[in-house]
Amino acid sequence: MAARKGVEVDVEGRRILLRNLDKVFYPETGFTKGDVVDYYVRVAPVLLPHLRDRPLTLKRYPEGVEGAFFYEKRCPRYRPAWLRTEPVWSEGNQEDIRYCVVDDLASLVWVASIADLELHTPLALAGDFERPVALAFDLDPGPPADVVTCCEVALNLRRLMDGLGLESFPKTSGSKGLQVYVPLDGTAGYETTKAFAHAVARLLERSHPDLVVERMLKRLRGGKVLVDWSQNDRNKTTVCVYSLRARSRPTVSSPVRWTEVARAARTGRADGLVFEAKDVLARVARDGDLFAPVLSLRQRLPDASALERAHAR
Repeated sequence: MAARKGVEVDVEGRRILLRNLDKVFYPETGFTKGDVVDYYVRVAPVLLPHLRDRPLTLKRYPEGVEGAFFYEKRCPRYRPAWLRTEPVWSEGNQEDIRYCVVDDLASLVWVASIADLELHTPLALAGDFERPVALAFDLDPGPPADVVTCCEVALNLRRLMDGLGLESFPKTSGSKGLQVYVPLDGTAGYETTKAFAHAVARLLERSHPDLVVERMLKRLRGGKVLVDWSQNDRNKTTVCVYSLRARSRPTVSSPVRWTEVARAARTGRADGLVFEAKDVLARVARDGDLFAPVLSLRQRLPDASALERAHAR
């Protein structure tokens, strides 16, 4: 009964009221709102660095994953006074939108308390929103292609990045695909990074027409992997690493090693690339943050003309 009425907790000196902790958010597994909050508290040491200083788009599921959901860019007016917000200019609205910024554990617990299951972040920081600090490639399979097919494409993408002297880092989407991030030094604007990502996708399609498509047309995607380069846009977000996903089970967007990607491609088995909350917590306890280099590595984006040279090697 107390869980339904609410319980007030102290999180690093901030008082937060948590309600309905026993509400089941993932009916297939019985994973509750309380479990969501608990997961985010436990994963916070590795998650928070990836959220820090990033305007956050909320994806909220008040009735759990089988209920209605909505995106929320504008930080709710009833937010705590201590929760940081940052303005980002919106061309569509012709005004600044104040986003929530989750820099600390109390802020993370609060957004979890309002049923923000999924955490969606931009590729730039609030301090310089026009200059992304990473490239992101979202590999989305069109049936009967699956995450194993995505692994094949990811390895080809990695080889291309290696040829440019760029390190890249894979993570699961927590849904049906893979994502590959390339850390940048923040000197290039979106116009440049988006054009570069598009050139990469076109080159991969040209080199592997049986595997890759770079256009979103559904009629082209059957049995192939869409290399979604359009994520490299000022107005786009991607699911943050370590975020839960609103699937039938509490899956997570988890970093993976390239050796794991290669093994899945070699064996044709994807079971090692699906992680639920408990699995991710165990991996973090064992391995730490496999995605940490995405935050620390500074790489200058080469000229797009270098792509053809790298491909020819």
